[in-house]
Amino acid sequence: MQTLSSDQIAQLAAAIIATAETLGQTMSANAAQLMAQDLAEHPADHVAAALRACRRELTGRLTLAAILERTQAADGRPGRDEAWAIALASADEFNTVVMTDEIRQAMGVAAPILEAGDKVGARMAFLSAYDRLVTDARAEKRQTNWTVSLGFDPDLRARAIEDAVRLKQLPRHVADQELARLSYDAPPSADGLAIAGLLTGKVARPSEENRERFQQLKQHIEEAEEARLQREAAERDARIAEFEKRRAQALSELEKREGARA
Repeated sequence: MQTLSSDQIAQLAAAIIATAETLGQTMSANAAQLMAQDLAEHPADHVAAALRACRRELTGRLTLAAILERTQAADGRPGRDEAWAIALASADEFNTVVMTDEIRQAMGVAAPILEAGDKVGARMAFLSAYDRLVTDARAEKRQTNWTVSLGFDPDLRARAIEDAVRLKQLPRHVADQELARLSYDAPPSADGLAIAGLLTGKVARPSEENRERFQQLKQHIEEAEEARLQREAAERDARIAEFEKRRAQALSELEKREGARA
C-alpha cells in the first residue's frame, strides 16, 4: 500500500533533485519521479531523513539504492555488525540482553556452531541468516520488535533495560514493566545457585525443569576447561621441543668447531 500521496511524491521528486544537485549531480525530472514512486511505500519522515543522510554522507552519485539503504535503517533494526555483537553478548547467560526478533532467530542458527568453538563460522552463519530475516521483515512491513532476555546476573538486568530505553529500543512503559518484574531482594533461585556453583565449586541442585540445561552448561564448562588444559599442554610440549631442537643445533655447531680445531 502506498504511504505517500501524489502531492508528496511530487515534493519528494523535487527533494531528490535538490539532493542530487548538492552532490554535484544533474538529475532529470523523470528519473527523480521514478525514484520517488519507488520510495512511496515508505514513511515520508523516513525518506526525508534518508535524503539528509545522503547529503551528509555520500561523496559520489545519488542512487536509489543509497536512499533505500538509509530509509530502511530508519526502522530501528541494527546493522549486521551491531546485531552480531548483541547476539554474541547473549551467548553469555549471565548477561541481560535486549534484542530484536531477527537477532534471536539468527542466533538460533549460529548458536550450535559457536558452541562447537567455531566463532568465525558462527558469525558467517549469523550474518547470512540475519540479512535474510531482515530483508523478509522489511518486505512484509513488519515493525521492529525488541524484547528482553534476562540473564543470571541481577546487577546487570536493570542497567541493560535502562540502556535499551536510552537507545530507544524499548519504550518507557515496557521498560517499567520489565523492571517491575525484577526483585532484587528475592533470595537466589535454585538455578542461580547451581550456575554459581559451577564457578565457585559449591554444589547446589538446579530445579527439575532446568536440570538438563544445567547439565549441558556444566558439560560445556568442563569441555572448555579440558580444551584449555590440552592447549596449554600442547604449547608446553612445543616449547620443550623447540628448546631441544635449538640445544641439539648448538651442540652440533660446537662439535663442528671442536673438530675443526683438532
